[in-house]
Amino acid sequence: MAATFDEDLFLLGLEQRKATLGADYVERNLAAADDFTRPFQEAMTAWCWGFGWGDATIDAKTRSMMNLSMLGALGKMHEWEIHCKGALTNGVSVAEIRAIVHVVAIYCGVPQGMECFRVARKVLEERGLL
Repeated sequence: MAATFDEDLFLLGLEQRKATLGADYVERNLAAADDFTRPFQEAMTAWCWGFGWGDATIDAKTRSMMNLSMLGALGKMHEWEIHCKGALTNGVSVAEIRAIVHVVAIYCGVPQGMECFRVARKVLEERGLL
């Protein structure tokens, strides 16, 4: 069976994904993959994290800030929480997270901003930052 992803991009993506989300989190996700979900996990690691995050044109902190904005706009709060943790790892400050949520609220509506604040508070409290 042919590979569903580029091995070099997968390895680069794996490195980027672990650096942002933490090795334990990434390894748990990959270990939980089965025959049904493994091709997606591998392709997503290669494409999103290898091709996307592996492009050094945009630094990891800026990329994290962009992700929080886009995921907040889409209302993908489970992913927003994961990327909020990753953003902190990539050097995004509490003040910058607050400013990102303000922009989400302005452009996507106050209820979505409130949802982002709710999730951000949870992450920041877990990290002892609030």
